[in-house]
Amino acid sequence: MTQFTNAELKAANAQRLLHPMANLAAMHHTPPDIIVKGEGSWIWDIDGHRMVDGVGGLWSANLGFGRKEIRDAVVAQLDELAFYNVFRGTTHPRAIELTEKLMQVMAPEQAGSVFFSNGGSDAVESALKLARQYWKIKGQADRSKFIALKQGYHGVHFGGMSVNGNTNFRRAYEPLLPGCFHVDTPWIYRNPYTVDPEALAIKCAEMLEREILFQSPDTVAAFIAEPVQGAGGVIVPPANYWPLVRKICDKYGVLLIADEVVTGFGRTGKLFGTRLWGVNADIWCLAKGISSGYVPLGATVLNAQLTDVFKQVDAGLATITHGYTYSAHPVAAAAAIATLDYLQRVDVVGNAEREGAHFMNRLHAIGRKHRLVGDVRGVGLMGCLELVADQKTKAAFPRGAKEVTQIAREAYTRGAMIRTSGANIILSPALTIERNQVDLLCDIIDASLTAVEG
Repeated sequence: MTQFTNAELKAANAQRLLHPMANLAAMHHTPPDIIVKGEGSWIWDIDGHRMVDGVGGLWSANLGFGRKEIRDAVVAQLDELAFYNVFRGTTHPRAIELTEKLMQVMAPEQAGSVFFSNGGSDAVESALKLARQYWKIKGQADRSKFIALKQGYHGVHFGGMSVNGNTNFRRAYEPLLPGCFHVDTPWIYRNPYTVDPEALAIKCAEMLEREILFQSPDTVAAFIAEPVQGAGGVIVPPANYWPLVRKICDKYGVLLIADEVVTGFGRTGKLFGTRLWGVNADIWCLAKGISSGYVPLGATVLNAQLTDVFKQVDAGLATITHGYTYSAHPVAAAAAIATLDYLQRVDVVGNAEREGAHFMNRLHAIGRKHRLVGDVRGVGLMGCLELVADQKTKAAFPRGAKEVTQIAREAYTRGAMIRTSGANIILSPALTIERNQVDLLCDIIDASLTAVEG
């Protein structure tokens, strides 16, 4: 295998690779950091600089880097069967085993079946298609519309972009899928209604109900939302919001799709984000943590009731005329089985809850200390510091504000990888992170803010 020298890697960096969520000219001007090694919650760049990874790969390296159990499962599967498909007529052992294991893990969710894909965007796209298909099987073909939340993020396929609630992810690719509508998110820090969380949840749930009624309930296929919004800024809804949403969806026969691409498999301190609110969805979108990011994998889970509807019809509209060559890829499935085994054997979710509580306490203390921090929010091991130009007025920084970039670079220099999105510092370390690493990450963020504030 041809290997570039470090000098060759740096010279070729970002010259021809179109990076996701990045401007090509900006990448040429300031090439991205080259990460070459990972171990647990540590990562190293090409110059040997060690950092605590506050990003967890990208919400995905939940079990940290270098997990031998997953590595061994991947290697064994490559030796046994590197690839085979699960289209009509064939399957392989890992696909069967992963399906059964996932159904066991999701027994409290009353899961009935799963469709595997390649990642989170695929999982969302599959959910939207299966929701429409479900209503056609039921003889209610007019139920084709989707309602979602502003600030929500649901991937980058045309369906997912269409239900995304952030203009930045939509504008360059419009026009999008028709029949997608958005209602307000119960965002405590930035809403025009109230500072009372419970009252805000009621208000936002009422807006959802009014939108369903305005569209006419018999035309609405599903409401899709993240249990806790991730890319939109780690917006944690009030505790009464999701139970109210479930009641409204039930009242009008609207399916509830939980986008758990980020929150699934322990990120919130619960195995699934919907468990935070004591609510079951009808469809779950899963990815990232399902294989701890080691091999790309997505999954769309249907509850038992929806599964029964697909089972009752032998052909025609009930046939899944949707699929990916690499659905349930055996190597990805092996990585996911090893991940789920580890989650069941080791108290990773409990660690996320315990360390997450300490993490959030530290972040709140940092927020109280620094004038550039307008809001601190999060749950489990997903946190956000929203940076503002003025705390009193909540004046937002414009996209690309130098202060935000400077804080990220200060942190990098001091030994922490953090992620910025707009004026948000978004943090999602591995769920296996240790207390000393949590403290180091927070100490570095604190020092970086101090340096930029002067």
